[in-house]
Amino acid sequence: MPPQPPQPPTARRVSGTVWGALAIVYVLWGSTYLGIRIAVETMPPFLSAGSRFIVAGLLLTALVAWRQGPAALRVTPRQLASATVVGLLLLLGGNGLVVLAETTVPSGLAALLVAAVPMWVVMLRTASGDRPPLRTFGGVLLGLAGLVVLTVPGLSGEVKLSGVLTIIVATLLWSVGSFSSSKIPMPANPFATSAYEMLAGGLGCLLLGLTRGEHQGLNVAEISTRSWLALAYLIIFGSLVAFTAYAWLLHTAPLSLVSTYAYVNPVVAVLLGSLILNEHLTWPIAVGGAVVVAGVCVIVSTERRN
Repeated sequence: MPPQPPQPPTARRVSGTVWGALAIVYVLWGSTYLGIRIAVETMPPFLSAGSRFIVAGLLLTALVAWRQGPAALRVTPRQLASATVVGLLLLLGGNGLVVLAETTVPSGLAALLVAAVPMWVVMLRTASGDRPPLRTFGGVLLGLAGLVVLTVPGLSGEVKLSGVLTIIVATLLWSVGSFSSSKIPMPANPFATSAYEMLAGGLGCLLLGLTRGEHQGLNVAEISTRSWLALAYLIIFGSLVAFTAYAWLLHTAPLSLVSTYAYVNPVVAVLLGSLILNEHLTWPIAVGGAVVVAGVCVIVSTERRN
């Protein structure tokens, strides 16, 4: 998910097209956790993530040049450096670590943990001198309580605690990347920005995968068909279709409406993980997830009023 461009006007009428695009973001981004879980069944985590973002970045670059002309991709060295840093934070640190964690953590639990991102962003805003409303801090505390409950499966041995902690670190890095993107000079074109971020993050994932030795003993013939299909799904639908719908929504629909993806995606991910992968929904996951989503709801609704 790319950093958010400036907030659009909120007084626009919500059309059927907007709801259709919002449904795409709800379902497709919510389903990416399932896609990741299936991809890493037989694919190395960072090499698969790197392949995903490099291919998606190249496709998006070609689409931008085709639809808007090569000039849309023109950036200054400083803008390119900023996009590279943000891409590494978001896609190598954020998404890459989630992919690594999903080798041991159920996709639904991963999505619920990632829902904590809005809470970290509020804390970063506060550290930078911003003063969100007290109700927003209440949402943060509620969400943190939910995170504590969500770590219970790791503490009890139901899942690896290291995987849970890895995702929490990933959410922190994603939050830093999202927050930083509004403070440093980024390319003016949001699609070009995303393309450069994907390429930077993809190369970062690829290099880290090679450093970890993920290529050693890798036999492409042993990668399952369903893992290949999952990777293709992540490239086309997760990185291209859903992002295009999201970027369009940010320029068309009220931000308060678009932001609802933050607490709808985890619900979609949990349902798909349970239905397709038969992931067991334990009480700590159900209760902790509900508390995290409630905290995010409080944050989003409070920020909408302000």
